[in-house]
Amino acid sequence: MNRQILVFVCALTLATRVQIGAIDLNRPLHEHDYEQEQEYGKTQKYTCPMHPEVVTDHPGNCPKCGMKLVPLKQSKRRTPNVERSTPNHQSHVSHQSHQTQQMHAPSHEGHEMHMEMHSSIDIADPMSREGSGTSWLPDSSPMYGRMFMFDENMLMLHGAIFPRYTNVSTRRGNDRIDAPDWIMAMFSHDRIDAPDWIMAMFSHPLGNNAQLGARLMMSLDPLTEGGRGYPLLFQSGESWHDQPLHDRQHPHDLFDELSVSLSQKFDYDLSAYVYFGYPGEPALGPPTFMHRPSAMDDPDAPLGHHWQDSTHVTFGVATAGVAWNNVKIEGSIFTGREPDENRYNFDQPNFDSYSGRISWNPTRNLALQVSYGYIESPEALEPALNRHRTTASVIYNLPLGQDSNWSNTFVWGRNHDTGEGKTQSFLVESDYQRGRDTVYLRWERVEKSGHELVLKPPDESHIFPVSGYTIGYVRDLSHGNGLDVGLGTQFTINDRPDRLDRYYGDDLGYAFQFFLRIRPSLHSHSAQEHSEHAVAGMGK
Repeated sequence: MNRQILVFVCALTLATRVQIGAIDLNRPLHEHDYEQEQEYGKTQKYTCPMHPEVVTDHPGNCPKCGMKLVPLKQSKRRTPNVERSTPNHQSHVSHQSHQTQQMHAPSHEGHEMHMEMHSSIDIADPMSREGSGTSWLPDSSPMYGRMFMFDENMLMLHGAIFPRYTNVSTRRGNDRIDAPDWIMAMFSHDRIDAPDWIMAMFSHPLGNNAQLGARLMMSLDPLTEGGRGYPLLFQSGESWHDQPLHDRQHPHDLFDELSVSLSQKFDYDLSAYVYFGYPGEPALGPPTFMHRPSAMDDPDAPLGHHWQDSTHVTFGVATAGVAWNNVKIEGSIFTGREPDENRYNFDQPNFDSYSGRISWNPTRNLALQVSYGYIESPEALEPALNRHRTTASVIYNLPLGQDSNWSNTFVWGRNHDTGEGKTQSFLVESDYQRGRDTVYLRWERVEKSGHELVLKPPDESHIFPVSGYTIGYVRDLSHGNGLDVGLGTQFTINDRPDRLDRYYGDDLGYAFQFFLRIRPSLHSHSAQEHSEHAVAGMGK
């Protein structure tokens, strides 16, 4: 019996020494961490910067977009502090070590990726901040686009097309079938570091802190809309056959932007750039309506377009800007004359006008700007008229989770024209998207002269406040598979003073339309950031 007890005690002692030796509490804990890291590092993982859900154990190209896979960088992990104590704690230490291995097993969530998509205008700005021209959107703005990779070159397509039927009431209204749309293609060659519109954007790094950018934007409006444009009650601006357009939105030129830019990053929060466009967009006003997330589902231009953002097609623009942290100051010289009736040519540049703008993005969800510009002789039919324009805007974008977003914009614009005095415009628009469903609203009020509305001589000098109230809904028939095709409807009620009844009739002014909205799906990199930002926002 004593012999059996002795054998049992010897076996228990040996087993205990084996367990202690495996842990070796006399060694520093970081040596265990180092061995653990070495074990994890035996199998290098690779992923796609644009599609982080793609993870392989070998290099190659992404099966979704063709982009070159990059190595996953593993974050450092530390074993929780363990007391060096008596053998009574050894079982607990061993169990805790096993739990640590399970908790820190290699996973995609535990790795760090470094991927920045830069603006083509300023290398220090994220791509999601880039609006029309050199303007800023909130950093959290969604990017709808389709990306294709050719080695290290990237081609991204953006845009929307709206085949529709629209009907506008009153004596000055009309109905027609048309297709306002815009299409944007972005091309870039960069370094990976952990209405009809066609727009191409190119950027090329010049070292680590400089970038050369170029953009091309085109419109097929001359083909789809004709010289008179599409019916839009109380809209005004530009001309056709030497007659001013009224109650119609004018078409845009075939070439709307052909620009180059050079940017330099001096520090992590300080950068500067220069921008030249022929045509291009000066530093004046908010991002143009078709580039704002709050207006991307509305086929119509705002009634205050020529009070707020009409200089987005200007033949001759030079802009210089400095950005510090989230504040940007920029100034432009440009051609004041609006595009002529020939929508296929390049107008003569004069550089006779100037503007300045201050932009501030205090948070990822907010973009503010104030701007002033002097526009020399904008109207070809009135060469003696000069214009002073002042604008201010607030854009608030809130990601609400995976595939859900709410965007809002407020714009104020004022024109001070020679002989007409000061007239103002106000706009509020909102776009709420959740999965396949989108609801959008727009309210605007614009002060327009009888001369602007092409009224008879007794009423030309009077100022008439006109308003529009729009609500629309889009249901995506195809969603999230590369191309979103939505069926939509929109209804607008227009308000006017009684004095205009002699021109528009006694009936209520309204317009309705049915349309298809066709655009690329939400870009996967943007969708991932939207989800992360929404979770962070809800956490706060």
